[in-house]
Amino acid sequence: MPQRSSSKTLIRLFRPQDTDSIAQLFHQTVHQINRRDYSSNQCLAWSPTDIYFRDWAKICASRYTFVAEIEGAIAGFGELEANGHIHCFYCHKDYQRCGVGSQIYRAIKEKAIELGLQRLFTEASITAKPFFQHLGFVVITEQQVVCRGENFTNYAMEKFL
Repeated sequence: MPQRSSSKTLIRLFRPQDTDSIAQLFHQTVHQINRRDYSSNQCLAWSPTDIYFRDWAKICASRYTFVAEIEGAIAGFGELEANGHIHCFYCHKDYQRCGVGSQIYRAIKEKAIELGLQRLFTEASITAKPFFQHLGFVVITEQQVVCRGENFTNYAMEKFL
């Protein structure tokens, strides 16, 4: 059962040894959580079975990647780019609606303020849109994007700090 106490959650920056866990978390979240709003073909295009070949370590290290760790297990992660773009933001299926995402977001927001950013922005999935709205993000536009031959709906969203 997920931990509901925020005192047990450690938010820290990405380490190379997190790579496999983050890749697995991403893949599982897309196929088990985002599947509520997207077809199996869309989920397979979003996160194909060979996604593990993506250079997660290089990508995560090139951004401010915040990792939520609970009792040694990675419960979620979020990536902030230096321009205020929140790229990846995923919580493990067992840690949805437990406050983990909010804690990751707080770390991202603190870093954005430290960097002197005035705005955060993202492209949220149908699934993630309510989470970002709860944090105060507003929808700029609904978008249709193509990934590996599949069409997806997502939302360009922003929040001014």
